[in-house]
Amino acid sequence: MAHSGTARTAAFFDLDKTIIARSSTLAFSRPFYAGGLINRRTVLRSAYAQFVYLLGGADHDQMERMREYLSAMCTGWDVDTVKAIVADTLHHIVTPMIHEEAVELIDEHHAAGRDVVIVSSSGAEVVEPIGAMLGADKVIATRMVVADGKYTGEIEEYAYGPHKATAILALAEAEGYDLENSYAYSDSVTDEPMLAAVGHPFAVNPDKALRRLAVARDWPVLDFSEPVGLAEQGRFREVRRPAVATVAVAGLAAGALFLAARRRARRTES
Repeated sequence: MAHSGTARTAAFFDLDKTIIARSSTLAFSRPFYAGGLINRRTVLRSAYAQFVYLLGGADHDQMERMREYLSAMCTGWDVDTVKAIVADTLHHIVTPMIHEEAVELIDEHHAAGRDVVIVSSSGAEVVEPIGAMLGADKVIATRMVVADGKYTGEIEEYAYGPHKATAILALAEAEGYDLENSYAYSDSVTDEPMLAAVGHPFAVNPDKALRRLAVARDWPVLDFSEPVGLAEQGRFREVRRPAVATVAVAGLAAGALFLAARRRARRTES
């Protein structure tokens, strides 16, 4: 890798509760209901899951169980249908949730010549268009297996916890990023490996465990205010770019998007 004076650098951003105030994937439960992918009961369940998520009550084991359960629920979903629903509702759903401070940081890193990379356990069908809207250069996201245009329910690559750090190291090797002079931002202690992988880690609206860790390691803590509706300000016309390179291009949300009932998936397959 090149010396720090000449090597490229990057800023790695977690998505949920870092750039946006909620879970990006749970936020699409109502559009998925309207599109026929999930039923009303599932919408209510996702609202409860969102409540637990916002309270920061889901620990690592709970997230793992949720991943296994929810990934099975998406079996049989049509990939193009999911992409179309996300595209049609993206601005309406996501822009009211985006932290202005995060957008300003993205601008500052681009002005400094750094690539901006969104790193999320959600899938690329959700993360990639959000990244394009925000002007991100690359996206690391969960990948799931697709066969005949439908999700099989199998997870090919899960961008969560230590797997985020592994993906960042691989991307840095491929792109020539100097990680010691790069930046990372996250709200969750589960992203400690990702934060520790760079020379400039930041805890953003951190959960209690990450706040304690940040104090112990002398990591800066950023507290972002509630979003104020950046869409009305036309903010994203300034930061949006024509395309975003996707590192993980095949995934659906493994963290919380797959809230469809197994019975409906089986009826679809039959």
